[in-house]
Amino acid sequence: MDTIVRKVDINSIDRNVMEEASEILKKGGMVAFPTETVYGLGADALDEEASAKIYRAKGRPSDNPLIVHIADMNQIDRLVKKIPDKAKKLMERFWPGPITVILEKSDLVPKGTTGGLDTVAIRMPSHPIALELIRTSGIPIAAPSANVSGRPSPTQSSHVEEDLGGKVDMIIDGGPVGIGIESTIVDCTSETPVILRPGYVTKEMLEETIGDVDTDRALTEPMSEGVVPKAPGMKYKHYAPKADLTMYRGDVQSVILKINEMAKTDTDAGRKVGIIASDETLDGYRQGTVISIGTRTDEDTIAHNLYRVLREFDSLGVDVIYGETFEDNRLGQAIMNRLLKAAGYHIENV
Repeated sequence: MDTIVRKVDINSIDRNVMEEASEILKKGGMVAFPTETVYGLGADALDEEASAKIYRAKGRPSDNPLIVHIADMNQIDRLVKKIPDKAKKLMERFWPGPITVILEKSDLVPKGTTGGLDTVAIRMPSHPIALELIRTSGIPIAAPSANVSGRPSPTQSSHVEEDLGGKVDMIIDGGPVGIGIESTIVDCTSETPVILRPGYVTKEMLEETIGDVDTDRALTEPMSEGVVPKAPGMKYKHYAPKADLTMYRGDVQSVILKINEMAKTDTDAGRKVGIIASDETLDGYRQGTVISIGTRTDEDTIAHNLYRVLREFDSLGVDVIYGETFEDNRLGQAIMNRLLKAAGYHIENV
């Protein structure tokens, strides 16, 4: 198919584009659009065939649930059986915003949207274009990241075109996104909520709001075969560049020495090396193509640049990538969750 691309100014949203995109969605089509986290690939969440189109376009495993996006609280009641008090408190504090809650689904939500589960993941994005699209269409929109499954998530429209051009009906180009990593996912179906995917809303922020919160083991180690994932990004290799990625953990100077050693060996063998550095360590590397992911004094820059850097290495055609770890402070868990999955959990201590 020919993919329509429409540029929209976030400060002056074109109603005609919103209407055009809404008609596509209501007819069972797919529209990629910006959110505050990453670009999403949207379709009617209540249309099982429309959801199936998302899975086919992305090459996404059918047991990997989709997140349903809404624009106001009036939409949620018909999508779920009940809203526990703790879930309600999270919604009141963090919506609209980068947090997804998992609740028991109503019969209205097809299992083709939920990956076969009896639960549904729901969030209310804060991006003006996303909210306007949902309101204009009048339907809840299922929207995973708008990329080929397993690839780095898209943080600008060109990433969507690269992966899904010719596979989707429309791409709304709203410019680069703000945060750059996906929403925090919290399972609210048990007495103690569980973080299934870390994000911009941290464990500390959640516990300030609702008390104790558990963390799923899948955040730090691969899921066992045969286990059904309860949220996007839990089971499969995700966010991965084309080249093999290895992360190195340790004091900064030891990591730099180790990566320089590995990079020299690969370069001498004729392999093209990419290195993920920070602003603070950029000048410490002697081999390969070195790209800074941001500054350690502002984790937001690292989250914002993460997927762009991985895609840049793809465009450069590197054969292997080595990277530092970024585990400190507020966003460390979310950043490392993405990097560990991108590396297939290949991390070494030095």
